[in-house]
Amino acid sequence: MEGPVMWRRHVSQFQSPRPIRIILLLLLLVTLLGVVCASSQDYYDLLGVSREATTREIRQAFKKLALTMHPDKNPGDTSAHEKFLQVNRAYEVLKDEDLRKKYDKYGEKGLDEQQGGRYESWNYYRYDFGIYDDDLEIITLDSGDFEAAVNSGEIWFINFYFPRCSHCHQLAPTWREFAKEMDGVIRIGAVNCGDNNHLCRRKGISSYPSLYIFRAGQKPEKFSGERARDNLVSFCMQFIKTSVTQLWQGNVFSEIESSFAAGLGWLITFCSDTGDCLEPRTRQKLASMLEGLVKVGWMDCSTQEQLCESFQVTSGATALFPPGSALNQQGSILWLSSLDSREIYVQVINHLPDLELLTADTFHRKLARHRWLVSFTFGDRSLASNEYKKLQAFLRNDHIQVGRVDCIADSQLCQSLYIYKACVAVFKGLGIHDFEIHHGKDVLYNIVAFARDSVRAHVTTLRPDNFPSDQKEPWLVDFFAPWCPPCRALLPELRKASIHLAGQMKFGTLDCTIHRDLCSMYNIQAYPTTVIFNGSFVHEYEGQHSADGILEFIQDLVNPSVVVLDPSSFSDKVQGRKEGQIWAVDFYAPWCGPCQALLPEWRRMARMLMGQVLVGSVDCQRYQSFCQSHHVRAYPEIRLYSGSTKKPGLHTSYNGWHRDAHSLRSWALSALPRGSVDLTPDSFRSLVLAGQDHWVLDFYAPWCGPCQHFAPEFEVLARVLKGEVRAGKIDCQAHYQTCQSAGISAYPTVRFYPYQHAKRNAQSGEGINSRDANMIADTIRQRLQQLSLRLHNKMKDEL
Repeated sequence: MEGPVMWRRHVSQFQSPRPIRIILLLLLLVTLLGVVCASSQDYYDLLGVSREATTREIRQAFKKLALTMHPDKNPGDTSAHEKFLQVNRAYEVLKDEDLRKKYDKYGEKGLDEQQGGRYESWNYYRYDFGIYDDDLEIITLDSGDFEAAVNSGEIWFINFYFPRCSHCHQLAPTWREFAKEMDGVIRIGAVNCGDNNHLCRRKGISSYPSLYIFRAGQKPEKFSGERARDNLVSFCMQFIKTSVTQLWQGNVFSEIESSFAAGLGWLITFCSDTGDCLEPRTRQKLASMLEGLVKVGWMDCSTQEQLCESFQVTSGATALFPPGSALNQQGSILWLSSLDSREIYVQVINHLPDLELLTADTFHRKLARHRWLVSFTFGDRSLASNEYKKLQAFLRNDHIQVGRVDCIADSQLCQSLYIYKACVAVFKGLGIHDFEIHHGKDVLYNIVAFARDSVRAHVTTLRPDNFPSDQKEPWLVDFFAPWCPPCRALLPELRKASIHLAGQMKFGTLDCTIHRDLCSMYNIQAYPTTVIFNGSFVHEYEGQHSADGILEFIQDLVNPSVVVLDPSSFSDKVQGRKEGQIWAVDFYAPWCGPCQALLPEWRRMARMLMGQVLVGSVDCQRYQSFCQSHHVRAYPEIRLYSGSTKKPGLHTSYNGWHRDAHSLRSWALSALPRGSVDLTPDSFRSLVLAGQDHWVLDFYAPWCGPCQHFAPEFEVLARVLKGEVRAGKIDCQAHYQTCQSAGISAYPTVRFYPYQHAKRNAQSGEGINSRDANMIADTIRQRLQQLSLRLHNKMKDEL
């Protein structure tokens, strides 16, 4: 109360009339409200983008603001720094998938206050930021879609660059020209290693720019030549394996007939002394661009003059012969005047027959038993939808048929599936209700990867009529919005998890932009929100958006390792614990970013400590007054309540830097009473070498990092083997000669000294090459069984 009292004291010193004092107070209040509003302005509004904005759109919007709002451009504006900090913080949060989800769900309180605290110079944003954002032929890839792209079956040539790298900027104009020339032949990509550091390190990128060819299932090939456009083109062309066939009298008719029978047309360029004929490189490009749809060939009319005349060709020309076309059928052959590969490609694609049209009459019958990729359209057909004709070639070996539905003509069919805008969906051959809609990028490589994954996975697009609200079997439901980047990143992980849990749990996704009422019923406030429905129980998933994280969470639901504590159970279980029991407790708040990061590690630690330390958690948002009464001031607060029941509230707090499962486990185990004993040279001789017990020993050095890491594991081993084998430790720094006599040359070294009814020597210990307590215990028990059997057989022989 000291602040407000002092403020009132200072205000009372003004001898102003009462109305003036009121006006001053109102002005001050308005100013304070303005500061509060400015500090909490919506991040999407700050950048001028919608909540559906893609990462690329967010980056482009931020760059425009940076060029006008940067303090370097506004030297006379004292507020420019604070204004730009707000914009920079908004960008830093919204460009990151995890931070964006936290912001969408909890607002600013779910974020680290340090985000966006630093920014670059104006020159950086003008010249170095988002080098290829405005180049349509160059696809900017990030960690979320890189693997899907390079494993799609298409050839990718990718430029790994760093924004501050001068050589990267020198290459940029050449890379743009090269991308325009090779557009459609192969995929041209770029990865910003400043924003995707982990991805670049994982791919072994150590210098910039690094240019690599990627082909599915093959080792990447690095370009090491001079970075000129022609060199780049020549390098790429060697990876294009599609053939261009030379046609002549002896093969032309058999080649055309066999292709027509397979549903493939022919693009033939006729070369003569006059007229225009496609260059060899252009033919090779077109063969790659039209692979699986059209065969490409050429005919030398100087040696096959009569054959060319039979095709009504007297000078150089190029023509498309679709399946079933004939010279005497007017309009069935497309004669092409362009020599540009891209222009020819567009004309050919437009001329090819469309995907098979599925209608309300044929839809149910055709999709009942076969796997289909279906394009749902609403009127206008774009070049992108014409590109879908290539899907048949890409998915032929996957036995996935490709078709389309006109939702203008068959509106009732589309409405029955809750499809209201153009999209692509995979039907899995189990009827029309088991399908999954594609929510990734509307590009072929992404659609192909989705189709292949979806037919193997067990994820269903949910609607009100199949929502599992009253199902007895367990369901994982992902509530999402298609515009949300973290949602799109999670979908492939759901497919992986559904394969692992086939037959145990069903998976579904619900689009909250369409089914708002259903999402509101379950109080969905941010996307993605993943919920497990298990009979009458509902559990919200909080953890990493990965298949492994989901699998661990589900495993924990089946066999919980963390006890969810409330004030009553905390009093009974933790404060009322039995003598010798130890509890590790996580006091957390759901909106807290570090708490969310800790959750999967805490569950993993609990499983590792099963049977040794009890593990619990308290939701301090739900039980705020309880946490305050226990002096919890920040989250997460991790405490260890030791075995003594005389002081039930006595605890130690975790102050370690690392919050991974292994570090937390080591800390918790340190509170347990020791199961091993320290041995000296004398006790080693009398108890181990001359004694009559089985011993397992840890030879260590105090300065050795791996020894310190192994120490709590050895204590677990001592407790696991208690009553069977005694455990001892020898400090090889203090007792160097003892360790040397035992032949110890590295630390830590684990040796097993079994008692075999005879005195042992120092080097008779059996080495065990493991640092896992359970594996060491299994090895020792197997050895004890062997010794027991040998002793039994020996006694039997003596009798």
